[in-house]
Amino acid sequence: MSNVCVITGTTHGIGRVTSRKLAKAGRSVVMQCRDVDAGRLVRDEITAQLPRAMVDVIRCDLASFASVRESVDVIRRKFDRIGLLINNAGRVSARRRVSGDGFELTFASNYLGPFLLTRLLLDRMDETGRMINVASRVHYRGSLDLEQVANPRARYNGVAAHSQSKLATVLHTFALARRLSGTQITANCLHPGIVATNLLPRWLRVVKPLISPLVFDAERGARTALHLALSDEVAGLSGRYFDENQVVQPAAKLTNDIALQDSLWAKSEQWVGSSG
Repeated sequence: MSNVCVITGTTHGIGRVTSRKLAKAGRSVVMQCRDVDAGRLVRDEITAQLPRAMVDVIRCDLASFASVRESVDVIRRKFDRIGLLINNAGRVSARRRVSGDGFELTFASNYLGPFLLTRLLLDRMDETGRMINVASRVHYRGSLDLEQVANPRARYNGVAAHSQSKLATVLHTFALARRLSGTQITANCLHPGIVATNLLPRWLRVVKPLISPLVFDAERGARTALHLALSDEVAGLSGRYFDENQVVQPAAKLTNDIALQDSLWAKSEQWVGSSG
């Protein structure tokens, strides 16, 4: 397998830890982040600990389709093959915000941007490459009305928007795994646990001291992504949803709806302007 790993959302939390651990494992890490200066600080931290580490920082705002395409152009110029793609970045918004492309920001950042990134890098994946999507247990509470996704007048609730974006992530993972059937490229998704990062909702941060045994630090939260990235135990395993203990679990019933998977895929291609 190619040792090149592309990972999004690397300036904090589990993405930062995952980048460091992958570099320690000898992988060439391509850190995609909105804030390039913050990304370079993380890169410098990694290389200070691991002088031989190979770490690139590439700007990518997943809420912007143009930014995703620009970042992919850079990756394609620098690397022939990719062994790992980890869609880790996430965003939560308490109020409705809209991306430059006209989509609700949580859905654009958590799902549409990663969908486009995955589609554009698929032909560069190593023949035994692994594609990993960081989802969340909140997808069990999600619902998805494809006709309302691009509706600027749709009612907004931050928790519902986050749940919807993660439901779409799991649906996309399973649809991708089906499309990769017959190859050795795998696609899986995971719940990292409740991780104490800047994405933790404000109300949950307030009660965190009361539920601290249930809240992971970033090191613990990165374990499942790293397991899927590095473990021989999951070689060849595809189309699965893993929990925070690296155990395969049944995803929400709705995610097994093949018609919905395919409808979401077709709509997503229209929304992001990709095809094929």
